[in-house]
Amino acid sequence: MLEVKKLDFTYPGAAQPAISGLGFEVREGEVFGLLGPSGAGKSTTQGVLIGLLEGWRGSVEAMGRPLSQWGADYYEHVGVSFEMPNHFLKLTARENLDYFRSLYASETFRAEEVLEQVGLANSVDVRVSEFSKGMKNRLTFARSFLHRPKLWFLDEPTAGLDPVNARNIRNIVRQRQAEGTTVVLTTHNMQLADDLCDRVGFIVDGQLRVVEAPEVLKRRYGRRAVRVTTETATGAQDHEFSLAGLADNSEFLATLRQTVRSIHSEETTLEDVFIQVTGTRLT
Repeated sequence: MLEVKKLDFTYPGAAQPAISGLGFEVREGEVFGLLGPSGAGKSTTQGVLIGLLEGWRGSVEAMGRPLSQWGADYYEHVGVSFEMPNHFLKLTARENLDYFRSLYASETFRAEEVLEQVGLANSVDVRVSEFSKGMKNRLTFARSFLHRPKLWFLDEPTAGLDPVNARNIRNIVRQRQAEGTTVVLTTHNMQLADDLCDRVGFIVDGQLRVVEAPEVLKRRYGRRAVRVTTETATGAQDHEFSLAGLADNSEFLATLRQTVRSIHSEETTLEDVFIQVTGTRLT
């Protein structure tokens, strides 16, 4: 769906490139995550891929055609949910979406349909100026898939949302993927990426460090251990054992004969892997 080779971009007047030598592909029907801290180059990369930024160097193909050969018809197939909401504040949610629906030649969802999906069914005819930040973010997200895009770019789609609405957004992404949509997610939220992405790319200082499936990365860089917490006369005590040869570990078996409070495998998080691979924290 996307093929990027040796992509470079430098903002006018900048001494250093914002992104340098990026190369990756996004397979049809997958959720691909570009992960990194603020200023890493995620949004710049997205800006190139959605046609917002010009003057880049390298090769970008989208849906089998060089990006430079696409015109306005590109946006019949591409949806974008920006991190910062941008709406006509004097218009209602319905009026905002109906305006954008009118720009597409292809069939779209009705405004009421997408607003119901993002939990704004009771605010269809409310002026957006009266919306909270979270409501505006959900309206931005709803607008981005009005036209059932084949290629869907999401920039921090759950930012500023409470846990219930964030989970609903994740469920919508999964549903759209199940119906064939390809998703490019840019985020510094490793939990979101781990939950949604089939593959991720770690980007730091404008360079891509690794591209792989989250589970593969966690197995490759993770610790294989189990932690057992037991009750003692003075409180609780933690014991850690390697998973290698665990069934024959006499100390582990003896620990299990004590009063066990909890037992957990020590699973590495995607954020742990990111720090290990890049040497950079997500700040």
